[in-house]
Amino acid sequence: MSPFTVLVVDDEPDIRQVVSDILSDEGYAVTTAQDAATARVCYVEDRPDLVLLDIWMPDTDGIALLREWRKDSDVLQTPVIMISGHGTVETAVEAIRVGAYDFLEKPLSTAKLLVTVARALENVRLQTENLQLRTRLEPAAGLIGHSESLAELKQLISRVGTTDQPVMIRGEAGSGKGVAARALHQASRLSSGPFIEVNLGALPAESIGAILFGTESEGVTRPGQLEQANGGTLVLDEIGDLNLDAQAKLLNALEGGRFFRLGGTTPLDLNTRLVATSNQALEQKMADKLLREDLFYRINTVSIQVPPLRAHREDIPDLINHYVQQITENQRLPFRRFSISSINYLRNRPWPGNVRELINFIHRMLLTTTSEEIEAEETREVMSQSATPLDEVEEKNAWRDFGRPLRSAREGFERDYLEFHLHQTGGNISELARRAELERTHLYRKLKGLGINPKAEKYRQ
Repeated sequence: MSPFTVLVVDDEPDIRQVVSDILSDEGYAVTTAQDAATARVCYVEDRPDLVLLDIWMPDTDGIALLREWRKDSDVLQTPVIMISGHGTVETAVEAIRVGAYDFLEKPLSTAKLLVTVARALENVRLQTENLQLRTRLEPAAGLIGHSESLAELKQLISRVGTTDQPVMIRGEAGSGKGVAARALHQASRLSSGPFIEVNLGALPAESIGAILFGTESEGVTRPGQLEQANGGTLVLDEIGDLNLDAQAKLLNALEGGRFFRLGGTTPLDLNTRLVATSNQALEQKMADKLLREDLFYRINTVSIQVPPLRAHREDIPDLINHYVQQITENQRLPFRRFSISSINYLRNRPWPGNVRELINFIHRMLLTTTSEEIEAEETREVMSQSATPLDEVEEKNAWRDFGRPLRSAREGFERDYLEFHLHQTGGNISELARRAELERTHLYRKLKGLGINPKAEKYRQ
C-alpha cells in the first residue's frame, strides 16, 4: 500500500522542515509549500490525503484558503488541520466552522501532531472504504428481481462492463438508470476508481463547462469532474441538457483522449469511463439541433435500455420485501410486512414513476401506518390519499409507451391486459376468455406467444 501523502503549508522554513522530518520518519510522503500560491498548485497536482495549513501567511491567510478549497464538490474532501502560533478560541472555532478537521497551536507537540494526523487519515480511510462498499453493494441492492427482462439487463451490463467504450443508458425517470450505471462501473476494470455523477439538468448552463473541465485563472486551478473521475467512471445524467459549447469540448476530449481546463494550456489525459443517461427523446433533440449528432453517436456506441417497472411487474414483490427491510433498518422503524393481498394490489398499479415511485410509497406506508401486517385496504387508502389528477391520467395511460415500435407497444399492452385479468380471475381461463371476448384456443395461443403461463402460482394468490 502506498504511503499517505501530506502537504505542509507554512511560511516559516524551520517549521516546514521540522514537521516534514517528523512525518517522513513515520512513513508519510510529505510535500511542502511556503505560501498560498504554491499550496494551490500542490493541492491540485499532488492531491494530498491531508493538509497541515498555517493560518497566518503573507499572501492569503489559511482560513481564506480553506474556504476556497471547501467550495470544491469532491465527494470526499481532503481533511485540513490548521496550525497557528497566535491562536485564539475564536480563530479555532472559525477554522472548524469553515471545515477544518482540527486546530493545533505552535509550538507543536510531536505526540499531539502525530495523533491528530493519524486520526484524520484514519477518518479518510474509513470514508473511502465506506464509499467503495456502497459502490459495490448498491448495484446489487438496486437491480432486484428475477424477471427475464432484469436478467437480460444484468447480463448486458456484465458484458459491456469489460469494455472501455462510452455507454448510453436510456429509460424512463425513476426506472433505475443510476443503479445500472453503478453496476456498470463495478463490472469495469476501473471499479476501484472514483464514481462521480453529474446531474446536468440541475446545473446552470453557464457553469457546466467549468464544472466538467475545471478552470485555470490567475494562478488558481480548480479541477473539474472529468479530472476528479480520473481512473474511474463519470456519469453525465441527462446528456440532452448539455449545452452546445460543452458538447463540442466533450466530443474533442473523447476523440483526442485529452482535454484542457477552461483557461488552461496544459493538456490532461482522459482516463475516464464516460456513461451518459437520458429519459429524453434525444433523436428529436438532434433534429432540433440541440444535440450534436457526432457526439450522440460517439457516446451511443453501446446502448443499454432500462425497462420501466410495468415491464417487469413480477419483480415488485422482491422490491417491496427488500426496501421494507432496508428502510426499517436504516431509519430504525418497527419492522412491518405487506400482506399478500396488499402486494398483489401494488403489483397491478401502473407506477408511472417506476421504482423510485414504489420506494417512496413504501417509505410513506412505513411512516404513516402502525399495523404489523399492512393489508390491501390500508394500502388502497394511503394510495388514494397520495394520488393526484395527473396520477390518475397517467395510470389510465401508463401502458402507452409511444417511443416503442407499434408491434412492441401492442404486445406490451396485451401482456399487461392479460396478466391484469389473470390476477383478477385467479387464473381462470374461462373467465379470462369471457372478459377478453376471445375463443379459448386463440387465447391459449396468444398467452403462449406472449410468454405467459396462466397456471403460474402468482395468478392464484
